[in-house]
Amino acid sequence: MGKCDGRCTLLVICSLQLVAALQRQVFDFLGYQWAPILANFLHIMAVILGMFGTVQFRFRYLIFYAVWLVVWVGWNSFIICFYLEVGNLSQDRDFLMTFNTSLHRSWWMEHGPGCLVTPVLDSRMAPDDHHVITVSGCLLDYQYIEVLSSAIQVLLALFGFVYACYVSKVFQDDEDSFDFIGGFDSYGYQPPQKSSHLQLQPLYTAG
Repeated sequence: MGKCDGRCTLLVICSLQLVAALQRQVFDFLGYQWAPILANFLHIMAVILGMFGTVQFRFRYLIFYAVWLVVWVGWNSFIICFYLEVGNLSQDRDFLMTFNTSLHRSWWMEHGPGCLVTPVLDSRMAPDDHHVITVSGCLLDYQYIEVLSSAIQVLLALFGFVYACYVSKVFQDDEDSFDFIGGFDSYGYQPPQKSSHLQLQPLYTAG
């Protein structure tokens, strides 16, 4: 019963991670945030692999999923520090998120709750094919939305890591106990073999 509860809980956590990652992927695509897009894609693949390992009792897949969650926590911690400008990190270095391919920022910068976007006409600060805007009236600034999104990812990853370790330990214990009772060893049950020789019986006929 404990194994079933652990597997079901881990599947629920993986499902929540998948939904949160897909939602985040959509908004990162809208904001042309290429580094987060790549990280989200790898995370989605790892979560699907973790779900497959949970359903199919694959111990190694769960270990890979747990190791990836450690990397995922580190990445989201970096995102939180980046938007809060911790240490020497600064949001002016947007090339970290876009691989220096565009001047776009987070999609939430212009589309946050209550935000009013006003274009600045005849601005000499804007490069070619770009425009300068001012954003005001936001109920929640975009950097805090990004921080909240990353914090949710960290929280789900921590729960996923704990349950992945627990379920993988249960799977490993079950494999060890099954091998102990002779599950696949050479002294286990051997089905009776069919003889390839046919025994001929004489046939008598009435004369």
